[in-house]
Amino acid sequence: MNEIPIRDAATIILLRKSPAGPMVLMGQRGSKAVFMPNKFVFPGGALDPADHANLPHATELPDAVQARLSTHSDPSLSVPLARAAIRELFEETGQALGQTGVPAGDVPADWQAFYDLGLAPHLAGLDFVFRAVTPAGRPRRFDARFFVADAADLASDPDDFSSACDELSHLHWVSLPEARKLELPFITEVVLAEIDARLANGPRPVPFFSHDGDRSHFRML
Repeated sequence: MNEIPIRDAATIILLRKSPAGPMVLMGQRGSKAVFMPNKFVFPGGALDPADHANLPHATELPDAVQARLSTHSDPSLSVPLARAAIRELFEETGQALGQTGVPAGDVPADWQAFYDLGLAPHLAGLDFVFRAVTPAGRPRRFDARFFVADAADLASDPDDFSSACDELSHLHWVSLPEARKLELPFITEVVLAEIDARLANGPRPVPFFSHDGDRSHFRML
């Protein structure tokens, strides 16, 4: 049996203030999806070749975030992973984490629609909060980096999902307690608990969930 390759990936958690407390944006994967069918997840996906392109940014990824992303990882992946989080958010929800004023020039096709809005990625709006590798035995495996961004930094209407692709259905903002009642992957439950802890206690080291054979490990980055 061939071993499933592990692909680098990025996921983004948008936090939105509301009178009832913080809310997150989630959507449901389709029933026929190969990976995590029917589960409610945050927007995200695999790193694409387009994310490695020489793209103009409106703001740059903070040095501290780059340093944490580079721990036990190839440093050259840090900025492409941050771009991937913003691209996946835009593709799957229509939400644009960008700022105006940066000319695009020639950009890869996967990024064209984003730059056509007159925007460039707002990398400074991202914080790195979690990393997890999919266990063996799954149909697909990812080394996923989870980022958090403030919905107030969006250049789009946070309630308008008309430009979203069809990968996620039932896109909606949900409070953290209500999110836990949804049908979630295990790792999403763990990430929600991490977000809760950060909101209550402030910044902390980044948990890294990985596997060695049949054993799972947590380490802090």
